[in-house]
Amino acid sequence: MKTHYRDNLKLAIPVVISQLGHTLVQTSDTIIVGHFAGTVSLAAVSLASSIFVVPMVLGIGISYGSTPLIAQNNGRSEFEECGQLLSNSLLINLLSGIVLFIVISLGALYFLDHLHQASQVVVQAKPFLLLLALSIIPMLIFNTFKQFAEGLGFTKQAMMISIWGNILNICLGIIFVKGLFGVHPMGIMGVGYSTLIDRCLMACVMGIYVFRSKNFKQYLKGFSIKNIDRTRCLKILGIGAPVAMQYGFEVSAFSGAAIIVGTIGLVQLAAHQIAINLASITYMMSSGVAAAAAIKSGNYFGAKDHGNLRLSTKASYHIVIAFMCISAIAFTVGNKILPWIYTSDVNVIAIAAQLLIIAALFQLFDGTQVVGLGILRGMGDVNIPTLITFLAYWVIGLPLGYFWGISLKWGVSGIWYGLVVGLMVSAILLFIRFKKISKHHRYHTPVIIARD
Repeated sequence: MKTHYRDNLKLAIPVVISQLGHTLVQTSDTIIVGHFAGTVSLAAVSLASSIFVVPMVLGIGISYGSTPLIAQNNGRSEFEECGQLLSNSLLINLLSGIVLFIVISLGALYFLDHLHQASQVVVQAKPFLLLLALSIIPMLIFNTFKQFAEGLGFTKQAMMISIWGNILNICLGIIFVKGLFGVHPMGIMGVGYSTLIDRCLMACVMGIYVFRSKNFKQYLKGFSIKNIDRTRCLKILGIGAPVAMQYGFEVSAFSGAAIIVGTIGLVQLAAHQIAINLASITYMMSSGVAAAAAIKSGNYFGAKDHGNLRLSTKASYHIVIAFMCISAIAFTVGNKILPWIYTSDVNVIAIAAQLLIIAALFQLFDGTQVVGLGILRGMGDVNIPTLITFLAYWVIGLPLGYFWGISLKWGVSGIWYGLVVGLMVSAILLFIRFKKISKHHRYHTPVIIARD
């Protein structure tokens, strides 16, 4: 087991940091707006982000479709097929980005006017959401090359690009929002422009790295527009589309919760944004562990090494449980301190502090459910987990949250308690699903002695 802990952590840590890139862009935007633009603008960021995050994770989920296929082919030493998958993945993600941009631009902006939100919040949210929508195209191009490299076990480069990209985003955001160095103050639009510029540059740098690195030469022999075909596209979408739906069901439940919170008041919505942003940071770190688990399980599953597959899975679960326990303690101890990072509005801070206690409750469930999804994704099992996530969040979690928060008038805390139940149901059912599949392969495949 020690070998699996070491190998999984070695692979996971760079993925965790690069996964954080998506969330830290929104985190830095939230902090900059909260301190430099005020509570109304912070609520506008919350509203726009809660809508944008749904198409964003749909696109990210689709881009994940290539990773287990690349990992499995690499495990079988079918190197050129990996490059052929990259060709098809690039086309799929480019088209996905364009479609999602159009959907957000036409649908979501119209949708904003019918959500019963404060008018001053909607006015600021609309143009910010449009810039976020445009940034989804370069973000998915970056993710194409990132997932290709990570599927082959090269994780550090995307991590470094994400780190420098976030530093650039913070610097540009402050300059644009405050109006430094002769730049006209842009308010909330400033962080929109900084996000767009950051994601464009990250896409270019990641693409250059993949095409110029000697690590990928044997794989890129299969990269060609001539190798784009229906069969490979359907293979990628066969995994990517259900994964997108899995992430979409969970994240859209939280987005739906934000919209419900917004009907209560803009102070509550601003507090929700702070708490959900902090929870999103730990979620994306767990998602990085899950991505590494998907790669390792894909390698072992492709090689039919089910002994090591089970040991690697145990290691991934243990790692994420330990991390999320630490996160829960941090949220509990720092519940009244952490919100000050985002705002100085004492009313917002008081509500956010309450929500962070609830967030501490669901940390363990959030981590184990996303790792469960990653392990099953690496094994090619995506359809049943998709149904599980729909059941957990939209049949159980969100309706309970609405009932407790609105019908019983528990307020924003009641809405969050519903989300806790949804995460718990998802975590339990996904673990049961893995145990069932693992037991099936244990008795229907040749025994391979696992490493200790």
